Amino acid sequence: MAQDGWLRKYGELVAGKRTRWITIFIWVFTAAILSMTLPQVGQKEINNAPNLESTEPSVVASQVIEEQFPSSSGLPALLVWHNESGITPDDLAHVKELSLQLSDNPLEGQTEPVPYHQLPDAALMDQVSKDGTTFIQPIFFLESTDTETLDSNLEKIKETVAAAVGHNPFEEATDSTKLSARVTGPAGIAVDATALFSGADVSLLIATVIIVLVILLLIYRSPILAFIPLVGVGFAYGITSPLLGWMAGEGWITVDSQGISIMTVLLFGAGTDYCLFLISHFRQELARHENKMTALMNAVKDATGAVAMSGFTVVLALLALLLAKYGAYHRFAVPFSLSIFIMGIASLTLVPAILSVIGRASFYPFIPRTLEMKQQRAAAKGKPLPNQTAKGGFGLAIGNLVIRKPIAVTVISVIVLGVLAGFVPQVKYNYDILSSFPKTMESREGYDIIAKSFSSGSLAPVTVVVDTEGKETGIANYLKSLEQVALLSEPTAGVKNTDLQSYSITLSMNPYSLEAMSFIPELESKVAAYLSETSGISSPKVWIGGQTAEQHDTKVVGDRDRNVIIPVVIVLISLVLLIYLRSIVAMLYLIGTVLLSYGAALGLGWIILHYFMGVEGIQGSIPLYAFVFLVALGEDYNIFMVSSIWQKRKRMPLLQAIKEGVSETGGVITSAGLILAATFAVLATLPIQVLVQFGLITALGVLLDTFVVRPFLVPAITVLLGRKAFWPGRVYEPAEPSIQRSN
Repeated sequence: MAQDGWLRKYGELVAGKRTRWITIFIWVFTAAILSMTLPQVGQKEINNAPNLESTEPSVVASQVIEEQFPSSSGLPALLVWHNESGITPDDLAHVKELSLQLSDNPLEGQTEPVPYHQLPDAALMDQVSKDGTTFIQPIFFLESTDTETLDSNLEKIKETVAAAVGHNPFEEATDSTKLSARVTGPAGIAVDATALFSGADVSLLIATVIIVLVILLLIYRSPILAFIPLVGVGFAYGITSPLLGWMAGEGWITVDSQGISIMTVLLFGAGTDYCLFLISHFRQELARHENKMTALMNAVKDATGAVAMSGFTVVLALLALLLAKYGAYHRFAVPFSLSIFIMGIASLTLVPAILSVIGRASFYPFIPRTLEMKQQRAAAKGKPLPNQTAKGGFGLAIGNLVIRKPIAVTVISVIVLGVLAGFVPQVKYNYDILSSFPKTMESREGYDIIAKSFSSGSLAPVTVVVDTEGKETGIANYLKSLEQVALLSEPTAGVKNTDLQSYSITLSMNPYSLEAMSFIPELESKVAAYLSETSGISSPKVWIGGQTAEQHDTKVVGDRDRNVIIPVVIVLISLVLLIYLRSIVAMLYLIGTVLLSYGAALGLGWIILHYFMGVEGIQGSIPLYAFVFLVALGEDYNIFMVSSIWQKRKRMPLLQAIKEGVSETGGVITSAGLILAATFAVLATLPIQVLVQFGLITALGVLLDTFVVRPFLVPAITVLLGRKAFWPGRVYEPAEPSIQRSN
């Protein structure tokens, strides 16, 4: 056929006896040049990039606060002084000393400090917690201060405090009768979050490489073969990293440490899968052809279409994240899609070239040979001649089961997945940043002290700004009357518009909780209604700023992104399947099975996280992340298997094609699924709950696709639909053999 001839010529172009060296040289030269001339992506990370657009209410409020109330604006670091036996005048002397130091020698990006050094001890003692153990000293920095500068500033503060106190209070246990100190608040949380992800990069990379290598060795028992996919992934990363670094340096994209960490896992997991699909075809062909080049060209011909379409599917799904308004989602699109795109090219060019060079030795010591080659080796050693025996093993057994009992297999698979998906409505979500941190993290410890000694709302006060239009409003008394308000500051007048009044509210609840977030729009509407009804202000202007308001906007924008991106991903993948398979029916049930698998993964993940690990709610970003990855990667496996069935049904009856397709792809898809699931599971070993939850749910989804959807559900549905599965595409189908079905 024309297509087969074109693909064979392509194979000769990238992996021929001469051209293979050109292919390898191009990859080595390109990776070397890019690495020497362009910065690596890790050098261009920006971990405090804004996630919300300038038009979001909390961002508008922040701009008003910064312009009109500069003394109360900025990013606060809360220095929590704590003495279990009670704060003493000597302890407060250290507070004054630090305040004087920050006033005389302000840090980079620091705004006007609170002048504690000018206050008498009695005034400071009034600000100590009711139990007498804790004092909070806020230190404000400009909102635009980058995390690296914040980290440096906090280290300088700690050095100053340790030198003054005589011991390091930041290393002192929080239940000690000696003075201890912790830095928390938005600035402390930002620094700790960056440190968590930065520390995770190297350990994640090492763990991912080791897990992939171990699984490959256990499955294929060939040290050479185990390293071939890793070489392909390594070169893909070697090109992706400087390209992303260059794009970030030019300001075209923004990258952060969290995105790069997940990109690394995706690259190793999905990249290894693509390589294995080609390698498995090569091994099958080596058992049929004595000439390794003939075998390789056949493998390239058979595998290229499926690998290319699988990679294209994932790239499209990840590019859909460009539609996101939330910065963290949007920033993932280019790194993820570019890494998969380059990995797809590597698996179809570099890996074939390497296999062409190494040949059969790639599988040493279990080298695949044709029957004639085995007989020749046996004769030379004086051993009995081997006969061609039927193979298939467990995969063949599954294929037989599927074509003989398709109804039972379909019903059982749907019930299992449906029951798990039934838990999805029970899933609870949270947007509490601190819940992702280990309990021993400094900002988490500082928050726990505040929550114990003060109101937990002290961690991130809410700022309410109202335009009084010069009228006496009595808004302060109204705000104090709200049950969600634990503490209200004295009003501050705007420096440019004195009609503007600012109030700092300490909530009576965790400022990062869903309850606090839902209070933000309620607070805005109540204040506006109060001003309208009691002060005669026709169009009240109310701005609400602070971390809680930002988290509320984050949830609103995140919900919007999920409602937009999920349908777009479904449409894009449906179009790819429709173009590749030329079947509306097949496209519909392949999409349907992956969606069912996604729901089952989310439900099973919730069961494990909630009922066995005690998690009260999963991070609100998890459903969208998991959906994009699981639907795209799940269709990868469907494409791998269905493409095999589609090819075989052109020369054999459909039932036979399904049986052989399931049998032949079973091993490679199972091993690929195990590797991909294991790489995502590596995320669950990190001390960051959002990655633990994402890694667990994604790994579960991959396993469900690998062991339920791909081997059982999809082929069983194909058996039940028969010729209709190809509608409206052309059906190539010889007469069916007499295979008896039973249910």
